[in-house]
Amino acid sequence: MKILKFGGSSVATPESILRVKQIVSSRPESSIVVVSALGGVTDQLIRASTLAAAGDTSFRQALTDLRARHHAVSAGVVTDADRREALEAEMDALLDQLERICEGIFLLHVLPPKTAHEVVSFGERLSSRIVAAVLPGAVRHKAIDMIKTRRHGIRDEVDQELTYSLIQQAFRDWSPAGPTVVVPGFIASDAVSGEITTLGRGGSDYTASLLAAALDAELLEIWTDVDGFMTADPRIIKTSYVIDEMTYEEAMELCNFGAKVIYPPTLYPVCAKGIPILIKNTFNLKAPGTIVKKTVAPGTTSIKGISSIDDISLITLSGTSMVGIVGVDARIFAALTQEQISAFLVSQSASETGISIGVSRADGERARAVLEEAFEREISSGAINPIDVRSELAAVAVIGENMKQHAGIAGKLFTTLGRNGISVRPGRRRVQHFLHRGAAPAAQVAERHPRQLLPVGVPGAQPVPVRHRHRGRPPD
Repeated sequence: MKILKFGGSSVATPESILRVKQIVSSRPESSIVVVSALGGVTDQLIRASTLAAAGDTSFRQALTDLRARHHAVSAGVVTDADRREALEAEMDALLDQLERICEGIFLLHVLPPKTAHEVVSFGERLSSRIVAAVLPGAVRHKAIDMIKTRRHGIRDEVDQELTYSLIQQAFRDWSPAGPTVVVPGFIASDAVSGEITTLGRGGSDYTASLLAAALDAELLEIWTDVDGFMTADPRIIKTSYVIDEMTYEEAMELCNFGAKVIYPPTLYPVCAKGIPILIKNTFNLKAPGTIVKKTVAPGTTSIKGISSIDDISLITLSGTSMVGIVGVDARIFAALTQEQISAFLVSQSASETGISIGVSRADGERARAVLEEAFEREISSGAINPIDVRSELAAVAVIGENMKQHAGIAGKLFTTLGRNGISVRPGRRRVQHFLHRGAAPAAQVAERHPRQLLPVGVPGAQPVPVRHRHRGRPPD
């Protein structure tokens, strides 16, 4: 059994949806197909609801445009008149419901979180109906009946045990010899109230991973608009190339540090079950893609790739009174956790006189306020210095399981960055992370000079200097 997930770019136009049909129909046995909303639709839904909440009547035109687009796509892919008429009737019923919700938002000038979740859910609810109508004999399963979440603080988190049980019940009588099943990604429902929730941007990947793990699939295929994981950002390094295979850990590091190929939570369920992930390009079927699995053959290079996150903040607590005191770290992370602030990088001095925590810049000042409150007594007495926040930073990750077997990697990294006037703060040892400050964009120096640093380019080719561009794209 295989789970196939198609992102927004793969279902953005009639032509791309017909490619999806070609890919699915070419299989010798049926698959479970997870789909995102048509490319750009989630953003359009967010915009429409935001306009309505602001009292801007242009939300109505935005909804009219959404209706026209879905009808145009339907007309371009469903050739049978009766089937198309039935599909469009279903879509119109959903779109009428969406319009009523947005009119309510407009009248009240408020957009509660549960309503916002419901509004964005319409993208996948519409696209899954179109794809099911295109695939011969396909049936739809409702994600909200299977994917269950529970509220933890300000976040909805998947109840994995309940979700797996419901998925197994829903597919109890299904086999690859039966019909193709289409499931809308991204959407879930609260385990207690039944209200619609969502899995976050890129959550369709997560939906597919949960299905794969619950059903013990042999493979999870993620179809997108890139050939796979690259050794570096191809917009910076023109000679970067596709990585043919990598471990779950290597993929997680690249995803967490800017390589927007897979939504990071996707890796957890399949990693626990040892299910491989194959990244494929809907628009380049000949490309072999990247396989992500538990173990890979030893490579000839020590480093797999380089990735980065721009625009982060570094929060530093320091003070001689911190030496040898048990529980300081626990207090820091308890305070951040209570406010749902994610710390993706931690570095502590060997003397224990300071600890630095990397957070997104959007969370920087909030993290400062939280920690100032948590350590108010120590800061007032001078036992801990005033909390330092530095922004305009970037985190650079150089990834590779083989790094631990090769000496001199760190030296090359520090030398290359130092020669270009970039200050460095080291992170974990096995997979090195760095922070740098200054006008140079994230990873630009490291990625412009792969021959000085690591083999991320095609052998013999020369890197092409380019101006700064934003790294990556949001996941489908």
